[in-house]
Amino acid sequence: MPRPQIRLAEEADKAQIEAIVAAAYTPYLQRMDRPPGPMVDDYAKRIAAGQTHVLESNGRIVGILVLEPGEDFLLLDNIAVDPAAQGGGYGKILMAFAEAEARRQGYAAIVLYTNEVMVENIAIYARLGYVGIERKAVAGYDRVYMRKLL
Repeated sequence: MPRPQIRLAEEADKAQIEAIVAAAYTPYLQRMDRPPGPMVDDYAKRIAAGQTHVLESNGRIVGILVLEPGEDFLLLDNIAVDPAAQGGGYGKILMAFAEAEARRQGYAAIVLYTNEVMVENIAIYARLGYVGIERKAVAGYDRVYMRKLL
């Protein structure tokens, strides 16, 4: 079986990216008073900016990653795995790629955020070595920011 591959997203991937994001974040709708930020992001803009990567396995996209350069850290803006492919280690592959990409670009840290109601995600990131650094409301979302020094 071929290894999963990560590549920059292309314009033709936009619909699949949006479908994966919608499927991955839909379970949180019952906990929030608005769609999670990734569900309303402009993926055409993200793709054009070279900020979106896709993870392909067996010829299909199973996960996405949005990385945004910061001043002194790389921001992991979004990570999503198709719910039908969850449990296959794809999230770990994407997280490892994000950290390697941060190092490759010369960053000493990677920062991510998640909504405070996404407690499962906070626990996963903590297990991966991310430490909470800040909680704040941004655009109506109560976010928990976490950082990992590389």
